[in-house]
Amino acid sequence: MIGGVPWSTVIDLTLRHLYLAGVPLLIGLVVSLPLGWLATRVRWLGPPLVAGTGLLYTIPSLALFILLPLVLGTKVLSDVNVLVAMTLYTVALLTRSVADGLGSVPGPVRQAATAMGYGELRRVGAVDLPLAVPVIAAGLRVAAVSNVSIVSIAALIGVSQLGQLFTDGFNRNDMGPILVGIGACVVLAVLLDAAIAVVAHLLTPWLHRRVPA
Repeated sequence: MIGGVPWSTVIDLTLRHLYLAGVPLLIGLVVSLPLGWLATRVRWLGPPLVAGTGLLYTIPSLALFILLPLVLGTKVLSDVNVLVAMTLYTVALLTRSVADGLGSVPGPVRQAATAMGYGELRRVGAVDLPLAVPVIAAGLRVAAVSNVSIVSIAALIGVSQLGQLFTDGFNRNDMGPILVGIGACVVLAVLLDAAIAVVAHLLTPWLHRRVPA
């Protein structure tokens, strides 16, 4: 027991929370990559595309959780509603990061790759994206922490995850479950952030090589 909550319950809710926050992070990244590339490739489309996706983040999460079942035709307690909502929030944060990351690639590097025979898509995959990893990873880390925080709100509509400890503690006027829920959310956010940082480090070995004296 911890804070009056069985360890098995804390672990189960944490895994549920990780699923609801982590899967949309991956889906959102996949969706944001072509959107960010399009924003840099088509100049006139860039500003409205980045601004338009960014506006998704202004939608109140609780309202979105309630409205999505009406739009998708799903049940109120379906995980799909939370997954879709969190994917939209992830895209809202990452599209700008991807566009900024691809836009930060030096022009001479792109020209050199083109001169070596790289086509547009091959160059983006082999040159632009690897160089944009630090910027994209920074946005991904922000989105990961944001997702962990926002997912907890879904407890208000009955979706089981760490936010359930907040509502249970509040209903019973017991701070134990609330503190356990906060602690678990913090630990989960830190672990996700660290995992993304490690992956970014592994994908950019040239940034960490020591220059011979």
